[in-house]
Amino acid sequence: MRRFKTRLTLCAGVAAILATPAYAQDAETGEEEAGIGDIVVTAQRRAERAQATPLAITAIGGDDLQTKGVFETADLSAVVPNMQIISPYGRAQPNISLRGISVANEYNANQASPIGVYIDDAYMASRTSHGMQLYDLERVEVLRGPQGTLYGRNTTGGAVNFITMRPQLDGTSGFVELGYGKFNRVEASGALDATLVPDKVGIRIAGNYIKSDGMVDNLFPGGKDLQSENSLGVRVSLLAKPSEDFTIFAKFYHGKDKPRQVGNHFIGATPTGVSPLTGYGRGTLGFYQVQANDPGVFEFDGTGGLLNLSYNTGDWTLTSITSYDSGGRKLKHDADNAPMDILQIYWNDKFKQFNQEVRVNYDADGVKAILGGYYGHDRVDVYNQFQFLFFLRGIVPFALPFPAATSGFGVDSRYRQTRESKAIFGQIEYELTDKLTASLGLRYTWDSLKYSRGNANILDYNLTPVFNTIPAPGPFNPAVSLNRSDDFKALSGKFGLDYKVSDDVLLYASYSRGYRAGAINGGGYLSPAQIDFVAPEKVNAYEVGLKSDLLDRRLRLNLAGFYYDYKNQQLQEVIGAVALLRSAPKAKILGFEAEMTALLSDSFKINSTLGILSTKYKGLTLSGINLEGNRLPFAPKLTWSGGADWTVANLDAGKVVLNGNFSYASQQWFSPFNEKPSFVGDPITNIRQQQKGYWLVNGQLRLDGEKFYGSLWAKNIFNKGYHVYGLDLRAAFAYDYLALGSPRTFGATVGVKF
Repeated sequence: MRRFKTRLTLCAGVAAILATPAYAQDAETGEEEAGIGDIVVTAQRRAERAQATPLAITAIGGDDLQTKGVFETADLSAVVPNMQIISPYGRAQPNISLRGISVANEYNANQASPIGVYIDDAYMASRTSHGMQLYDLERVEVLRGPQGTLYGRNTTGGAVNFITMRPQLDGTSGFVELGYGKFNRVEASGALDATLVPDKVGIRIAGNYIKSDGMVDNLFPGGKDLQSENSLGVRVSLLAKPSEDFTIFAKFYHGKDKPRQVGNHFIGATPTGVSPLTGYGRGTLGFYQVQANDPGVFEFDGTGGLLNLSYNTGDWTLTSITSYDSGGRKLKHDADNAPMDILQIYWNDKFKQFNQEVRVNYDADGVKAILGGYYGHDRVDVYNQFQFLFFLRGIVPFALPFPAATSGFGVDSRYRQTRESKAIFGQIEYELTDKLTASLGLRYTWDSLKYSRGNANILDYNLTPVFNTIPAPGPFNPAVSLNRSDDFKALSGKFGLDYKVSDDVLLYASYSRGYRAGAINGGGYLSPAQIDFVAPEKVNAYEVGLKSDLLDRRLRLNLAGFYYDYKNQQLQEVIGAVALLRSAPKAKILGFEAEMTALLSDSFKINSTLGILSTKYKGLTLSGINLEGNRLPFAPKLTWSGGADWTVANLDAGKVVLNGNFSYASQQWFSPFNEKPSFVGDPITNIRQQQKGYWLVNGQLRLDGEKFYGSLWAKNIFNKGYHVYGLDLRAAFAYDYLALGSPRTFGATVGVKF
């Protein structure tokens, strides 16, 4: 606690001179401005300056994504306060936590994130698709806090909107970029922008390829190293302006990711870390070393398209956004990273989704209004196979695992989930005076959820089905299935006031309600009773904030304070070998954020972000353990980041810029149990299901030229070993599972613009 207070005092002192809210590209507002530039965002479904938007938003321009070392979604954690992003299944499927609200440790493919992810304003329902298109970006917008009006569906924690580059309609341009780094990391990316009809029609083709060796050493004889990279993406965008009033934007993309699986630590369920089941322990292995006998490959793919039609008549704008996406994942997961087969999982699922939104914007006479409707449909087909304790093959004869497992066995689990969502929404902002504006937004949502074709069965050592568990216990029968459905509806919205102290200072206060649809426990497979529904999440959020540009726009300071009343958080409880979906009755969240940037000279800029969180469960009991007062998982009390850009020289070839940045996250739990036992009589408790406070330091030396550019970069310079995710698997498999963050990496990148 003393250390926490010391760091808090240090942060407060730094906050007086540091800043970083938007990492914005200069002149994004369309005019040359002295001092710190602003960026144009569409967080409220219309174009406006980020500093004029009365909500907590971090907007990062495309150029700054590179200079700040944001190479993948998980890197956003280092530049956004109170944000945690972890990738327990690779970069294509990140789990996002904002202000303590997250998917927690839930990992099933059928669950939606409470942080809505959008690409070009189109909602991405499947978490499998959340890391697919993150290249050739114009900007990223991170909206913190419930977005229950204009975004609506599954945004109790906030929303992240990735905006891709559109064709420029001003001739032919583009870039080609190549990079090489540690672990034989090769990256190639580029884009070609061509105008087909001057000022009328343009096309942009962009692509990205990354491949590396494994970053986690596998010391098992002949074993492949883990946690590699292997991704390919391509996108084609078309922009047409038949008239000054009418704009057509169309996009098609395809991407795939095929890395070697993530690495994890196997910590046996004894005080020494040795497994009482197998006698195996990690012993003297280094942090980034494992002994995995059968590591697999994680395969993801995604394909989709989008059509955005916009017609503007001056005061009125009509917008239609239509999108379709499909894809899936096929993961072979050696989940023990041990030299014997304790837990092998084969995750297989395919998804399809369709979204349609139509909205009308009005802006005149001191009134800004929006009215719209939304329809979404998504489907996921799941087929998972679990192989439990197969190291006992040849030692213990197979037996059915009832009432308890006495041998190794397998499980096949199949089902289809279909979700349909419909909503109407509206928001109005009215200028009460030339300085004071009031806003009111409401959204009504109807959600339906259907679970069908549910069938699960027990497998013997030869993977032969021998006994049905779903839809009902009995002899194996693939023709029978379980079907269930439920409906949900909710009113969400926002009321706010904002006051312009001056052209450069904005105060705001708001109340908002967020909503996340109810869900079904797709992880159940041993009994039909495990296939049950949980209630929708709801959060009532109260927030006050300040946005300011000071000292002739050489200092930017944005502050926000918030309080959440959080109900029915959907979280996971692992009982034996089964993950069960539960609802936490209540939680309280209190927090503060600061984002600041200071332009100390024309050649030296420094930045910092600060996030403080206090989270607490109320009335939560799991597995007979009272968790009253426990902290929410993936919610560190303190997050802090900072950095500096120093232009050390101006050469004929361009500017030479030195960048250094750091991020700190204090201790966080991976489980709602915190340090308490998982069940009555648990001798080990969940004390290992945490990551203590840690620092990450990155650096970059780059040349910014008009035509040629390049950089030398390094991430996690001090090679800090840290965990990003954990599961308590002690009851069934006698170990704790802890997924690994990335070790030190470094490399060089060169590029040419044309």
